[in-house]
Amino acid sequence: MSPAKVPAERTVTLKDVAEHAGVSPMTVSRALNKPETVSDALRARIDAAVDALGYVQNLVAGALASAGSNVIPVIVPSLSNTVFVEIVAGIQEVAQTAGFQLMLGNTEYDLEREYTAVSTFLGWSPPGMIIAGMRHLDRTRNLLKRWGKPVVETMEFGAQPIDMNVGLSHFKAGEAMTRHLVERGYRQIVFVGCRIDADYRAAQRYKGMDRVLARHGLARRDPISYTEPSNPERGGDALMEILDIKPKVDAIFFANDDLAVGAILRAQREGIAIPKRIAVAGFNGLPFASLVTPALTTIMSPRHEIGRIAAQQLIERISGRTPARRRVDVSFELQVREST
Repeated sequence: MSPAKVPAERTVTLKDVAEHAGVSPMTVSRALNKPETVSDALRARIDAAVDALGYVQNLVAGALASAGSNVIPVIVPSLSNTVFVEIVAGIQEVAQTAGFQLMLGNTEYDLEREYTAVSTFLGWSPPGMIIAGMRHLDRTRNLLKRWGKPVVETMEFGAQPIDMNVGLSHFKAGEAMTRHLVERGYRQIVFVGCRIDADYRAAQRYKGMDRVLARHGLARRDPISYTEPSNPERGGDALMEILDIKPKVDAIFFANDDLAVGAILRAQREGIAIPKRIAVAGFNGLPFASLVTPALTTIMSPRHEIGRIAAQQLIERISGRTPARRRVDVSFELQVREST
């Protein structure tokens, strides 16, 4: 019988290769995926059939069959922000040791994109998922709840997680920094961030700040929010704008260290005394915050540890064990330095 021929307009399948070589599809699969399990002669015959038909192995199909055993999706709002890179590094450290690999999704703080990422990753039948934050579209939350496999929400600590939760209270962090500023004698305090409408964890820190200001009967202002992503240049420009249009402001609580460090560097260039003229505070505790002059007062968040604990929680559940705690508050540290 002559070898099977495949019409040019049709994609060559594994079954076509099997018919051409005169073997079963299972044998072809073994030869391609575990060549050591078939004889040299049989492997050569199958390789010849592959070459003759122009067969290209569908690696996605093979991945789908095994994705549930060793691939964990991790969804974050940014891959350019060091904060999320450190969390992913913590997850990877634990996951790789346990024999798992990661698939990364980046939402750019867009909840619609988050839904798309979640629904796409679920199509790969993973054993569990790690996702940054606890605010999701209702359909995203419902999708994950119906899915029924382990989910860890990170970055913030909340009362009603989908499944498991590892993070810190951003509201309390905002309170802690503002109490520090008030205790230092600052009375005209403003909160500055970027895309605060989307970065709701920054919005929670602002709310913590606002509560402390209200308790002390101090001036309360809406947060100043810029539309572009956070970067040091934006922080420096924000400092100059605030000094120009809000000259009474004596302290700025920036949503992150990138902005705050940019403000300190710009102040040095412009000859503005920090903290004598205006105090500057940040959030995250990034390494460079201690290297500027004056060194930045900031909230230290244990990002790498958040990633490690989240991965440990997830892998315990995947392995059929029940973690000691489904909700883990990693807390934070107020690092007081010279900028306040």
